[in-house]
Amino acid sequence: MRTNIEIYNKLIKQALKATGLKTKKEVVEEGLKTLIVIKEQAKLKALRGKLHWDSNIEKMRVN
Repeated sequence: MRTNIEIYNKLIKQALKATGLKTKKEVVEEGLKTLIVIKEQAKLKALRGKLHWDSNIEKMRVN
């Protein structure tokens, strides 16, 4: 999908330098992927202490 957006040149230059990626497109795509991962991790963290585990881990382990 083609999308036109304005991004600060300084921000793009910093991202290119920090990541070693070669193009603006690569930087934007990597940034979006990273944002998705971070948000998904936050959803999982929000479940901490809210789920009940009722099993024996030793029985589940394969020897």
